[in-house]
Amino acid sequence: MSKSSPDDSIVVLKPTLLQLFENEETPLLRYAFSLVGRRVIAEEIVQDAFLQLHAHWETVENPVAWLFRSVRNRSYNHHRDHKRETLSDEAEALSSESPDSPEDLLHRMEAAGFLRLLVSELEEADRQLIDLKYFQDLKYREISERTGLSIGNVGYRLHHVLKQLAEKLQQLGIEGNQ
Repeated sequence: MSKSSPDDSIVVLKPTLLQLFENEETPLLRYAFSLVGRRVIAEEIVQDAFLQLHAHWETVENPVAWLFRSVRNRSYNHHRDHKRETLSDEAEALSSESPDSPEDLLHRMEAAGFLRLLVSELEEADRQLIDLKYFQDLKYREISERTGLSIGNVGYRLHHVLKQLAEKLQQLGIEGNQ
C-alpha cells in the first residue's frame, strides 16, 4: 500500500468544449459586443475564438482565460482592420493629430464598450435622452419638444445620467482621460 500525499487528491478537470461553449458563450458575446458594438461582428468573433480553441484544445491549459483573451484580441484586430468603418470623422481627425499606441487604442475601445453596455442598462427614458443629445445632436429645446420635459429638466436629467455613467466607469477603473 502506498501513501498518498494531500496533493494527490486534488484533480482539476478541464471542461469539455461543449460544456465550455454552453457556460461561456453568453458572457463572451456580451464582452465582444461591448468591444465592437455590433452583434453580428461579436457573434463572428466568438465563433472564431471557439473554432481556434478547438484547433488548439490539447495545448490550452486555461480555456476560459484563453477565450476571453482571444475575443479581446480579435476585437482589437477588427477595429484595426475596419478603422474607416468604425471611426467618426472627428475621431479620425484626432487620431491623425496624435497617433495612439495599440495599448491606448485598446483601452479606449474597452472604455467605449463598457460605456455602450452601461448605456444599454439605463432606463428607456434616460437612454432616449442620451440618444437625442449625443447621437442625434439635438439642442435641449429640441429634446424638450420631443420628450415633453421642460428644458431645465432635460439638462438636469442629462447631467445626472452622465454623472452616474462616469461613476460606474470609474468603479470599473476607467478614468476620463482614455
